Amino acid sequence: MFTYPKEYEVIVVGGGHAGIEAALASARMGCQTLLLTANPDTIGQMSCNPAIGGLAKGHLAREIDALGGEMGKTTDMTGLQFRMLNTKKGPSVWAPRAQCDKKAYQFRMKWVCERQANLDLKQAQVTRLLVKDNVAHGVETELGIQFRGQTVLLTTGTFLRGLMHIGSVQIPGGRGGEATADGLSESLKEIGLELGRLKTGTPPRVLRKSIDFSKTEVQPGDEPVPYFTYWPEDLFHVEHFDRRPGVTINPSRKYPLGSVLDQIGGQLPCHVTYTTDRTASLIRENLHLSPLYGGSIKGIGPRYCPSIEDKIVKFPEKERHQIFLEPEGAQTEEIYVNGCSTSLPIDVQYSLVRTIIGCENAEILRPAYAVEYDFAPPTQLHPWLETKICHNLFHAGQINGTSGYEEAAAQGLMAGINAVLKIRGLQPFVLGRDQAYTGVLIDDLVTKGTTEPYRMFTSRAEFRLLLRHDNADMRLCDYAFQYGLLPAVHYERFKIKRQAIQDEIHRLESSRHGSSTLAQILRRPEHAYRDLPSRNDQLPAEVIRQVEIEVKYAGYIERQIAEVNSYKSLETKMIPDWIDYDSIRGLRIEARHKLRQIHPRTIGQASRISGVSPADLSLVMVWIKRGLGNLCR
Repeated sequence: MFTYPKEYEVIVVGGGHAGIEAALASARMGCQTLLLTANPDTIGQMSCNPAIGGLAKGHLAREIDALGGEMGKTTDMTGLQFRMLNTKKGPSVWAPRAQCDKKAYQFRMKWVCERQANLDLKQAQVTRLLVKDNVAHGVETELGIQFRGQTVLLTTGTFLRGLMHIGSVQIPGGRGGEATADGLSESLKEIGLELGRLKTGTPPRVLRKSIDFSKTEVQPGDEPVPYFTYWPEDLFHVEHFDRRPGVTINPSRKYPLGSVLDQIGGQLPCHVTYTTDRTASLIRENLHLSPLYGGSIKGIGPRYCPSIEDKIVKFPEKERHQIFLEPEGAQTEEIYVNGCSTSLPIDVQYSLVRTIIGCENAEILRPAYAVEYDFAPPTQLHPWLETKICHNLFHAGQINGTSGYEEAAAQGLMAGINAVLKIRGLQPFVLGRDQAYTGVLIDDLVTKGTTEPYRMFTSRAEFRLLLRHDNADMRLCDYAFQYGLLPAVHYERFKIKRQAIQDEIHRLESSRHGSSTLAQILRRPEHAYRDLPSRNDQLPAEVIRQVEIEVKYAGYIERQIAEVNSYKSLETKMIPDWIDYDSIRGLRIEARHKLRQIHPRTIGQASRISGVSPADLSLVMVWIKRGLGNLCR
């Protein structure tokens, strides 16, 4: 046994998207941080589709950027194609998406972590937690090295007892070509954590040269590029940007210096194609060979990202299913067959791919597979992502039952911040459902739990008109600066932008429309920003865009703010620690069990627990009032 001589304040286990953001946040807040990963060359590995963003996920990525995270910048530097989705609908559901160069993304993240002050990166396979008196104080590796730390943050991805399935073949591992982590699951059980089992999957990768793209539909990127980061001056050299807010790109330079787009001279296309009748027939004939339908897979898979087998079985009326052929990098011929996730045997996969239009002669480079893994049901966590059963132990990412890079990174960032706040004896940082998609994500997990891989959707957010991707900086940059994650120069630039938006709205409200407020003017649908008094041509594009949205949707925004105020009335009613649910007469057994298990902080949180009725809440509030009355006597 060897105890490493340096003691850390935060130890992060796992170098995926959650681990990266957690470790960087902790180090940037000034804590001595250790990031342990089984292979430093796979930090930030995009195990599935090398894409960031998309519906609701783009909102999360923008929030991560506004809070000082790294995902947005790395996406902008390594993206192959950028698009803004849902632009035919309202701005609350617009979402940026980028197809990335998977190796460029991975190695930029490694480079960022290696250069970060206060952060040590080490290769190690963690097999055991070090816990004393229900307090985590370090980890032990398979080589017998013990690392001591004041807090431990687990971001284990799909590696906890990972088991990959390809037909009847089962291979231990967290993803193709990488070993599993078994000992840590037993260690978590030993300290009293409940574990469950989930499943995810990935499609085959095929060679570009074996595809006939002439039979497919071309899907180009958007120009100008809808970048993710709010801080493009970090991407363009100083001499290439004007210091006015929003004017960041010199016309002589179209793409960030040194970015993948800069190197290849433009965006790469994706392609759309479809399955055929032969696809459906082949799957039905071989369904008995699928481990998903044969019963060998026990874990529950993602409902909203089904395998091709699931699509054929559950949607028999559909004549064809859409498939996206997406590049995995600028210097690789691998194409990601998006929409064709499967765990069928390799010989069936070979025939299956060749039933897709344009892929009649396709060659598979990497086979598809499904992977099962352990997770810890997230109702065992506080809203700041610390486990209830073990102090100073935090969880983030797929260990909490989520799927997706963005969901993992958002949790990692929040867990990293809260690990530091715990060390410093400060109040935890918890975002509300009215403040961020990140707040919705974490509240859903710790309050409702999940029995399947959780994926973020705009429909999960009650206040999505306020939680747009374009205003994430307005919602979150103050917090980022407060916690030391946003440099002063960025914060000053943000404040200039915010003031410019406020000034322009005030100018419009006090214009020739007299005493009519902007909201009153815009209740008539024929009015739009372009019909209002002429705007200042000196305003940056990002300011104009914000003002346009605020003006056009003023009435709807007012109503949603009123809803938020009503929501907050329940969120501010705290449930005291002394409450004993077993003593509340009339409380239903299910409600009593759920309330004991979740231990909600507020009446608002309690109202979102499945199995807790309004009548149960009334009894709880009466009990609290009686108890407080007794305390005041």
